[in-house]
Amino acid sequence: MVKKGIIILLAIAFTSCDFFDFSKKEKIVENPIASVYNQYLYKSDILHLIPKEISSKDSLLFVKSIINNWAIQQILKQKAEENLTKEENDSYTKLVEDYKQSLLVNGYKERLVQQQLDTLILESEINAYYDENKNNFRLNEELIKIKYLHFGKDLLDKEEIIKLFKSDSYDDLLALEAHELNFKAMNLNDSTWIRLEDVLLKNPKFKEEPKDILLKKTKFIQKEDSLGLYLVAVKDVLKRNDIAPKNYIKPTIKQMILHKRKLELIRDIEKTLINDAIQNENFKEY
Repeated sequence: MVKKGIIILLAIAFTSCDFFDFSKKEKIVENPIASVYNQYLYKSDILHLIPKEISSKDSLLFVKSIINNWAIQQILKQKAEENLTKEENDSYTKLVEDYKQSLLVNGYKERLVQQQLDTLILESEINAYYDENKNNFRLNEELIKIKYLHFGKDLLDKEEIIKLFKSDSYDDLLALEAHELNFKAMNLNDSTWIRLEDVLLKNPKFKEEPKDILLKKTKFIQKEDSLGLYLVAVKDVLKRNDIAPKNYIKPTIKQMILHKRKLELIRDIEKTLINDAIQNENFKEY
């Protein structure tokens, strides 16, 4: 059945050097390499599908596969059109038209939005949005402000490191940072909220401990295992369902503000288009 419906010019298309010489210009009049019913497949239709770095033998097999797949699709399409009722055909045609219209409209809207959307968001806008909606920003994870160190047992000045870590002095903090290359893991910025899970990933020793240990404010915790020493100081804690801190969800707030602006802009664009169409008598109601 497939042989009757497909005319494959193997002698010309697959063995000809011209077929695989993609650098040559296409002829204005192009012969088909296959046909099914009244549908034709041309060399130019499949050139972009063939990998550039491929041998002639592999190219032949690859092209045969492309043609065969194309033929199957055409045959199935023809059989479907022959066997579906008129109502079913009309229904699918409408679905295709609706989908095409949706793509065109949404694509045009997106282009207009990209051209006109103001993406500059002031800090005052972020603050106002957060204050108005903070009860909607509930955490689904634990956050902590923490500083920690992980270093090997063979570190020569580990007692000095522990002393510096316990200190609240800025100079001692700088002194710790100077030893950064000697640490396996480090976070000395305890003014930023981070996910508890991220801390556990970087400090395997604390995975063995109950979460409650890290979910309590503490000036100093020291643990030790075969991999070295772990120093931790928990400055602040937020648990699940607590209100998320503004700085932590700032990127989310920006996206929400932009989304709101986008919806408002689309409404304005639609109103303008309607008014212009009415004014130009391109839109009339009867």
